[in-house]
Amino acid sequence: MTMTPGAAPWKLDEINLSDQEFWALPWSRKIEAMKLLRSEAPFAFFEEPEPLLGTEAGPGYYAITRHQDIIEMSRHTETYSSGQGATSILDLPVEMLEFYGSMINMDDPRHAKIRRIVSRAFTPKMLGRVYDDIAEVVAELVGTIAVEPSGTVNIVERLSSPFPLTIIMRMMGIPKDKYDVCLQMTNIILSGGDPEFMPPDAENPIGIFLEAGATLAGIMHELAAERRGTPTDDLTSALVNGSVDGEQLTDDELASFFILLVVAGNDTTRTAISHAILALTKNPDQKKIWMDDVDGITPTAVEEIVRYASPVQWMRRTLTHDVEYRGHAFKEGDKVLMFYGAANRDTEVFEDPDTFDLRRSPNPHLGFGGPGPHFCLGSSLAKRELGIVFQELFRQLPDLEVEGEPEMLVSSFINGIKRMNVRFTPTA
Repeated sequence: MTMTPGAAPWKLDEINLSDQEFWALPWSRKIEAMKLLRSEAPFAFFEEPEPLLGTEAGPGYYAITRHQDIIEMSRHTETYSSGQGATSILDLPVEMLEFYGSMINMDDPRHAKIRRIVSRAFTPKMLGRVYDDIAEVVAELVGTIAVEPSGTVNIVERLSSPFPLTIIMRMMGIPKDKYDVCLQMTNIILSGGDPEFMPPDAENPIGIFLEAGATLAGIMHELAAERRGTPTDDLTSALVNGSVDGEQLTDDELASFFILLVVAGNDTTRTAISHAILALTKNPDQKKIWMDDVDGITPTAVEEIVRYASPVQWMRRTLTHDVEYRGHAFKEGDKVLMFYGAANRDTEVFEDPDTFDLRRSPNPHLGFGGPGPHFCLGSSLAKRELGIVFQELFRQLPDLEVEGEPEMLVSSFINGIKRMNVRFTPTA
């Protein structure tokens, strides 16, 4: 059981990253714990969380919290493998790895094949259309908020959540009547078991997660069949009808990529937007700096938002063979969790890392993962989304600020905000 010693300094034996209670602590307390691990136990070992129904408890894992260590492990995929699962501490059934992660849970050469096909589909013409969609969707969403007579809304519900999902749905060509179910299934997959997003009578979380993945896969299978016969100008058409060196995505590979897109592309951007609004409220001087020079500050601002928020908190790797690294003897089969949020506050790399500095440069954060084949494929799109969102907020709602305390998602994997009220001066 994780101790919750209030404001008292952490002791190493009080920290348990496998205990859900730890992830329910205030953000500042978790940051302090990671700071202690970085300095005193950079390869700290933890028992695995309580296994879900249908899984077995594993041997435990090492928490990697230093920036340089995560860079090295990300680069050397021949030693630190993703193929046994990158998004779960527990070893999951193969069908879950296929549903939840696609390329994330693969090693080369299969990973490289799928990434090449997907990358080829993102043509300049398609990206230009997506960027136009971003501006249109943001303007519409912010505009509906701006005329809210009460001058207060839950910004997660009204902007952070629907915006990135809408972009993905439009990009893939998903019918509008499927948007709500896609959001619901996405929330289940990334809930971390948070009861708010699970059915009230859920006795088998594995079954619920699989059902959510199967629902999303079914939507994509149906659409893919249509686009093979009648292609349009959406990403689904490009993926099902495109190939690289004669290779095409199978239906299952396409469905897995879609799930990756609606999960990773949606929730990470949603989390970054919410955290940025909160950080700007707490740092009005930074907000003024950005508003006074929107074009000049946006490039460094979006990087700092991703560093500061670290939406995805960790990814797992599994050792393919014995190796000694920095004096520690890792064994074949050992699991390591690379904690990006901890690395993004490493004082060996970042000056005053707990300070939200929109002009921070250089900013070699790991918010999109470490270098190597698994670096986030959608990083450029995510940064474009963040930039346009805040340009529009500054234009339509310049005095928007958080009201009260946000309600955080209790999850070790996503540093999410479930609810956050904001206040502003309505425009009408």
